[in-house]
Amino acid sequence: MAITAAQVKELRERTGSGMMECKKALVETSGDIETAIEWMRKQGLAKADKKAGRVAAEGIIVTTVSQDGRKAVMVEVNSETDFVAKNEDFRQFAEDVAHKVLISNPATLDDLLSQPLDKGGESVDEKRHALVAKIGENLNVRRFILIEAENGRIGRYVHGDRIGVLVAVEGGEEALAKDLAMHIAASKPQAIAAKDIPADILDKERAIQVAQAKDSGKPPEIIEKMVQGRLQKFLGEITLLGQPFVKDPDIKVEKLLKDAGANVYRFARFEVGEGIEKKVENFAEEVRSQAQGD
Repeated sequence: MAITAAQVKELRERTGSGMMECKKALVETSGDIETAIEWMRKQGLAKADKKAGRVAAEGIIVTTVSQDGRKAVMVEVNSETDFVAKNEDFRQFAEDVAHKVLISNPATLDDLLSQPLDKGGESVDEKRHALVAKIGENLNVRRFILIEAENGRIGRYVHGDRIGVLVAVEGGEEALAKDLAMHIAASKPQAIAAKDIPADILDKERAIQVAQAKDSGKPPEIIEKMVQGRLQKFLGEITLLGQPFVKDPDIKVEKLLKDAGANVYRFARFEVGEGIEKKVENFAEEVRSQAQGD
């Protein structure tokens, strides 16, 4: 049967798919709109399964906060390319996931993925799967965190969609919480204070410093003092309280907080793709693969 322009237009509006894809679906289903939608979905999900093994190391960091400002969420959602990270559907999906975490406080990532994302009843993972089919890239909800500040406030900061920070602060002004979030984004502290650094990290650093100090040929008691001094410097570099404040390097964060009568009791910093081993692609092969519809 002949497929009309009106039918193609309606299917495009309902699915957001391209004109040729819609026309093909209508031809395959004899012009039945509902059957065409189902056909397209099946075709798309089959393609989505093929893309599941691809590395997704680009994407965005999204944060959202409750109305009272005492609860905040940060989510990392990954795509294969930074181009897709700018896609409106992808960004809306990430926003929806963050809001879902805020209202449901899932215990694990698997718990989040299994929960319904909207009134239609489709789960977060089903929505993700459908978006993979529509966009044509592998997409992943990688991680999330929910932080509550029962007796304070939460500072948050997102730098270029790629670095996000939440910090729970007791005392001080709202501007201080924001400044601390910006500092953490820039300075990447591993913990709040020296006591929070795991023993294995300290042991590893001590071993490195001892090995270097022994090469100096100095007596053991001098070597011990050298190692202790270098360890203190190391702790100052990797702990929030020991770092120079980015907006005023003449003052340490610890003194900044003391002067403001404030205390940081939790923070989280996400950076897009950190820890993901990126696959080096041959661009020509990638273009050829895309052209062949892989």
